[in-house]
Amino acid sequence: MYRPIPAGLCGMDDYGDLTGWYVTSALGYLQVDLASEYYEIGSPLFPEVTVKLPGKQPGVFTIRANHVSDVNKYIQSAKLNGKPLNVPRFRQVDMTAGGSLVFEMGPTPNLSWGTQSLGDLPDTRTR
Repeated sequence: MYRPIPAGLCGMDDYGDLTGWYVTSALGYLQVDLASEYYEIGSPLFPEVTVKLPGKQPGVFTIRANHVSDVNKYIQSAKLNGKPLNVPRFRQVDMTAGGSLVFEMGPTPNLSWGTQSLGDLPDTRTR
């Protein structure tokens, strides 16, 4: 559907909103509710990406997807700044503070990952 040619993006891009959604989704996260401080997690497409954070220390947020491939496209587990991430969501401040989001990827869905209670996190999923 999307190709690196002048007509590679069908329809209107809504001043970059569609492109921004695609980029962050390909990195492994997206913001479902633009008024929310939370990012939802999806399967990343790239083995490793470094997001530069101007004016911040340490100044980068690294997203790593171990073993990601056309076959290994399912999240098995995730860690945010070295701690297990058991819900498919993280706060924007966790990214802008710098650090890392590390995924372990596999060939089949891990149906138990990301299904834990959201606890005190608001439920922003669509119904």
